[in-house]
Amino acid sequence: MLSIAQRDNQAAMLEKMPEKDRKHWRIQFSIGNAAYIYHNQTSEEVIPTKADYEDWLVGLPEQIREDMKEKGFEECKTVLSFTRHVMERNDIGMDAWMEKHLSAEELEFWKSKRDKYD
Repeated sequence: MLSIAQRDNQAAMLEKMPEKDRKHWRIQFSIGNAAYIYHNQTSEEVIPTKADYEDWLVGLPEQIREDMKEKGFEECKTVLSFTRHVMERNDIGMDAWMEKHLSAEELEFWKSKRDKYD
């Protein structure tokens, strides 16, 4: 979950911005916050397993797989592609999750820029 300080910092940043930029950055913050919460559920609600890790490794390109093997299970628990893999394996898809946690306008923007956020 985002801290009160993080939310206050975002609100303060928005307040200082020119009016013309606020909407764009409000949407960016909403999407970033939702994605942050989604990925952090792996440490709070869904516990990654060694089986998740092994399954995730299989799908990685060889050079990245070797790097992630070297890092090991514990260090990889915060890698975004791994946390998403764990969530998806537990039937918590990011697309559906974002649909529930973003406004229609935010969701439309996120879908149009999805590769940037995945």
